[in-house]
Amino acid sequence: MVLHSDNKLVELESETYSAVGLDDSLGIVGNPRVLSLLSSILERSIQKNESSLKVSRKQEVVTIFRGTRAPPSMSIGQYIERIFKYSTCSPCCLVLAYVYTNRYLQRIDGSLTSLVVHRLLITSIMVAAKCIDDE
Repeated sequence: MVLHSDNKLVELESETYSAVGLDDSLGIVGNPRVLSLLSSILERSIQKNESSLKVSRKQEVVTIFRGTRAPPSMSIGQYIERIFKYSTCSPCCLVLAYVYTNRYLQRIDGSLTSLVVHRLLITSIMVAAKCIDDE
């Protein structure tokens, strides 16, 4: 957050960061809110895309991230929480990873499905962490 002479801008940025769980100055213990927001966004997107593929009977675009077997039994929320717990990435990395995921899917004209999400998510989080958190 950049400090400006206008205190309103600083307060607005602080409120926005706090709303999505990126502000750790509040002393709240536990997972940032951005984890649950990201998992719910991804889960809704997967449900929408998979039902759309069933209705249209269109084949899913095969990418290097697509699994060939059934999706992992771990939910997206559990997966994101596990990555956050055992990695040293910041909550900002998760937001950037979501942006990377969307950009990749738009570029290949693909959709997010349960066979793609885990591999694509860990890869995009790793790239985001390299961009943001590496010193």
